[in-house]
Amino acid sequence: MMQWTEKYRPKKVEEVKDQDLAVETIKKFLKNFPSKKKAVLLGGPPGIGKTTLVHVFANETNKEIFELNASNLRNKDKLKEILKPALEQKSLIKDDKLILIDEVDGISGADRGGIPELTRLIQETNYPIIATANNIWNKKLSPIRKISEIVELKNINEHEAKNLLIEILRKENKFLSLEILNHIISNAKGDLRAAINDLQTLAHVEKPEQVLVDERNKEESIFNVLKKVFQEKATNEILRIFDKVNLPFDELIIWVEENIPNVYSGEELVKAYQRLSNVDLFKGRIYKKQYWRFLVYENIFLSYGISASKKSEKKGFFKYQKPERILKIWLNNQRIAKKKSIAEKYAKIAHIGTKRVLYEWPEIKNILKNPLVQKELKLDEDEISYLKRS
Repeated sequence: MMQWTEKYRPKKVEEVKDQDLAVETIKKFLKNFPSKKKAVLLGGPPGIGKTTLVHVFANETNKEIFELNASNLRNKDKLKEILKPALEQKSLIKDDKLILIDEVDGISGADRGGIPELTRLIQETNYPIIATANNIWNKKLSPIRKISEIVELKNINEHEAKNLLIEILRKENKFLSLEILNHIISNAKGDLRAAINDLQTLAHVEKPEQVLVDERNKEESIFNVLKKVFQEKATNEILRIFDKVNLPFDELIIWVEENIPNVYSGEELVKAYQRLSNVDLFKGRIYKKQYWRFLVYENIFLSYGISASKKSEKKGFFKYQKPERILKIWLNNQRIAKKKSIAEKYAKIAHIGTKRVLYEWPEIKNILKNPLVQKELKLDEDEISYLKRS
């Protein structure tokens, strides 16, 4: 099933909601390029539509878009290796080109030469550059601000957001109450992408009013907590840091595991992984022997142990990643759930046990691909889609 965020992503400028000033500024910048300023610094919180807006303008002005993420341009050498050739080469497929640098606040500051090099390349570019940042007022971005047009996207107002969600539901032939829509909008805190993702989730459950979609709050909390563990001094307060996160302890372990190499290196990295392995060791003892008193040691190694692995506090910006493994586990659970629901429907019609259907699945699956059988079993869109992919 296609993600609604992709399906309903704006394709034209007029489809961009509630961003008139930003649209007008970028339109003028592209029309007058090259002028005194050769770049736009586009700011706004995650999910508000910064990258989408740049793609819309590339499409509207018939420019090839060359997209780079700052995670691949961390320092001066990487900028020279990747960005510099892009600014010098002509487009192979269109008459003009637009350079998009996503999450520019991830580029290193003066210490590793990233921002100074980007400043120089902007001044020399033959093509318009639009750089996005969550916080364009970050101190290290000062040199970029001086030579760029400054554009900040504002949070879409709740009325516009609600109208957009209602329009999506109408096109999908789905219904949710206004109370649920208000909950989605309030929970997303201006993140339109998050709101649409939550809308799609709730539109496909039987009793959406019983589902509390609070992942936005959870993720905001976990990012702040990870920053304290990995970057701040290890103190006794760190021992209680994970109590502030509304996530299962097993998921917290995966979050920490995913982000250790993003912050630590060398001896610090070795120490952190050794302490993470102790977390796993105690976790195994707890499950096998039911020694629940060992939970305290699990927490000590994951919080204070990981934090104390560094030699000193870490200043600067580090990008913390959401673990892809959690997503894969979730997707796998979804697939298992679809398979089981189909098996239950088939078992009921065929008057056999669900276990037998699952055991004989390779043969029964071919029968289930028949549209007439699908209709008789009253399979929904997601179940039919699962059968097509399996």
